[in-house]
Amino acid sequence: MSRYIALAVTAALAAVAGLSFQRVFGLGPVVPVAAVAAVVPTLLAGLLSGPREKGPWPLWISLVLTVPAWAATVSVTVLRPALSGGTLPQALREGVLSSWKAVLTTLLPAPAEPEYLVLVSVTVWLAAFASAELALRTSLRAAPAVPALGVWAVALLLGVDGPGSNMPLAAATAVLIAVLVLIRADGAGAGVAWRPLAAGMPAAAVLGALAFAAGPLVPVGAAPYDPRERVQAPPPQRRDGVSPLDRVGGWLLSPGRVLFTVGAASTPAERLAVLDRFDGVTWSSTARFVPTGSRVPAGPAPDERHEVAQRITIRELTGVWVPAPDRPRRVDGLPVVVDPGSGALAAARPLRPGQTYRVESAVPEWTADDLADAGVATDAEAEAARRLPWGPGAKQPPVQIAEFRKFAQAATRGAVTSLQKAAMLADYLKVYAKYDVTAPPGHSYRQIDYFLGQGRRGTPEHFATAYALLARTLGLPSRVVVGFEGGLRAGGTVQIRSGDVMVWPEIKFDRLGWIRFNPLPDSARPSKDDGGVAAGQTQQKLEQAQKSAASRQRAPEQTETAQREQRKAAPAAGSPTPWWVFAALAAAALLIGYLCAVLTAPALRRRRRRTGTPAARITGAWHQALDHLADAGLSASRTLTAHEVAHFGASTVGDAARDHLAPLADLVNHARFAASQPDPRAADRAWDHTDALGRLVTAKAGRLRRLRRRLHPRSLKDRRRAEPPPR
Repeated sequence: MSRYIALAVTAALAAVAGLSFQRVFGLGPVVPVAAVAAVVPTLLAGLLSGPREKGPWPLWISLVLTVPAWAATVSVTVLRPALSGGTLPQALREGVLSSWKAVLTTLLPAPAEPEYLVLVSVTVWLAAFASAELALRTSLRAAPAVPALGVWAVALLLGVDGPGSNMPLAAATAVLIAVLVLIRADGAGAGVAWRPLAAGMPAAAVLGALAFAAGPLVPVGAAPYDPRERVQAPPPQRRDGVSPLDRVGGWLLSPGRVLFTVGAASTPAERLAVLDRFDGVTWSSTARFVPTGSRVPAGPAPDERHEVAQRITIRELTGVWVPAPDRPRRVDGLPVVVDPGSGALAAARPLRPGQTYRVESAVPEWTADDLADAGVATDAEAEAARRLPWGPGAKQPPVQIAEFRKFAQAATRGAVTSLQKAAMLADYLKVYAKYDVTAPPGHSYRQIDYFLGQGRRGTPEHFATAYALLARTLGLPSRVVVGFEGGLRAGGTVQIRSGDVMVWPEIKFDRLGWIRFNPLPDSARPSKDDGGVAAGQTQQKLEQAQKSAASRQRAPEQTETAQREQRKAAPAAGSPTPWWVFAALAAAALLIGYLCAVLTAPALRRRRRRTGTPAARITGAWHQALDHLADAGLSASRTLTAHEVAHFGASTVGDAARDHLAPLADLVNHARFAASQPDPRAADRAWDHTDALGRLVTAKAGRLRRLRRRLHPRSLKDRRRAEPPPR
């Protein structure tokens, strides 16, 4: 009977293990799948493997029947859409063979697609079936819990980077395993099984509570193993036939088209596309877009950032690039793929008018303190963002590169640090050229050379791409971002029009990531002159922080290396320390030294008195007794006889003191004047009397009085002499 009772526990173990997939798909989609996959095979095993008159069915029959049972169950539950659509065989095959790889190449939480959830169903089903068979066919107590641990292993590997925590589920698993062992303790009937169960349930509950409480405190010395690092992601797909950068000129010439609307209290800049590769003619993206359920991994962020939640509705915006503030954290309502490096979003299919989605973002707010110590990045991405290719089919570098380098060096003359160069280059371009939406589009070497050398008029496309190329000639890793800023408020929403398009360059700094710079003239900023939303407030704060951080840095003649060394040595080269600091430190040192002396001197004196010959030890015991009596008010002990000292002890401490002082005085007199020397046992008795007297004095005088006497300077001096007491 206890085996049948244990079936409920094994089903619960398998279900709880299946719920650990909540870090992969979220808890909601996993609950019904795990529940069905845990209960049905348990019931099947109970029918086939339980006691019968002729004995249980052979194990091979259970193994054969569980396969069609699982296929039928998953078809009418998880794969019901494929069943009604006639694609069940294909969905079943992809779910069993490819779901694990699809999960490993998807940003978590993975979308709760039926083909993905097949993985949860098959693992939980196998664990529940194996646990039930072990519980019914074997007498091993903990063996039925092993298959559930296998489900845990799969879920932990697939969800190592997922959100949430499995700590409560792990604690519940510990409790269920303990209950399972208790139920199967004796293998007897139900009456016997309930006794250890009732006795052990409190212990199992305590075990689960301890597992839940101690789990977060377990030290982890290394990052967990992530199988995603071993799985090759699908090759990047070309997201759009027309680069958003090529559309900027056309959008500016037709500024009134409403591309999308934003429902939010605040409207920061909306990013559309991040372009980091330049081939000499055009800018493109090297983003490796991967599927995601809803979460977007966070990138480098400052301490200050504000959360923004927006509801965006597509109007006339075409293509697959999905607008969102930087940096998006979660997207709901629209199937998207994401580039984990830049956070750029793209739709799985081209955008259509009327599509609505919700995006939550954490917009960074960089301060001067964040930027003050910024150094240019040197990683692989930064190295790629410094390249200046010759152009398609070119066999020698174009002459424009050398001209751009001279231009950039002249614009940043006097700047040494990377931040100074980036800020000065942006300020130079602001006043060097004028903003003109009618300027011919294009951003190749030739067109940027014309913009800088002759035209000196351009759109955000020209200013941003020129800045990015000039920055690369200075060794700064750069890229170009196409987005939108501003808009026209209409009721509770903001209409983002084609005329609100904006292009800006970004420079990558170590530990900070990509930082936006603004080379556009002030006349290019959207304003409220036409009833629109004022834009650029966040960018204005960033520009002010960049200028403030650049002004903090050292003079131009000092290198960045010398600057870092100077910052390390700044405390030593600062203003002189006030004299009162040294005086306070000296006083504190004297006080600590005095306390150590007065507290250790008596202990050392007592230790010295207890060593030596038996006669010296007895004399030391008498001197220690006189020190004890001094705490009770005894003074001038050198002029007192032994009987006078005993009388003082009896009158001040109590009659019990005489019982120790009198024999102690006799021992001292014998040690000093007897012909024979005392033995060690006599010295031990003397110190026993002294220690007992010390306890009596402490009880009478109190510890506070003895402490005050100990802190007095006279405790540093041993005023006792080795002469014997008067007889």
